[in-house]
Amino acid sequence: MSMWSAIVLIVLIIAVAGLMRARSGSGAPPPNDRQDVLPSEREEELEHEVESLRERVKVLERIATDPARRTAEEIEKLRDD
Repeated sequence: MSMWSAIVLIVLIIAVAGLMRARSGSGAPPPNDRQDVLPSEREEELEHEVESLRERVKVLERIATDPARRTAEEIEKLRDD
């Protein structure tokens, strides 16, 4: 087999592999594929829920790391409200 035959064979193998990958859809999507798509109503709802949960975690972290006396005072203040 000559060098040119080997080059043609390699190019054909690469082309066939590319076609097979395109047909099966196993290639990586383009990086900017969903950049212009607006989020759905469900996605927005989930974003709000995540933000709410983050705020709750901040409060719980503050309670867990604060001294006991200050925490007790805040709990009593909440009971009075």
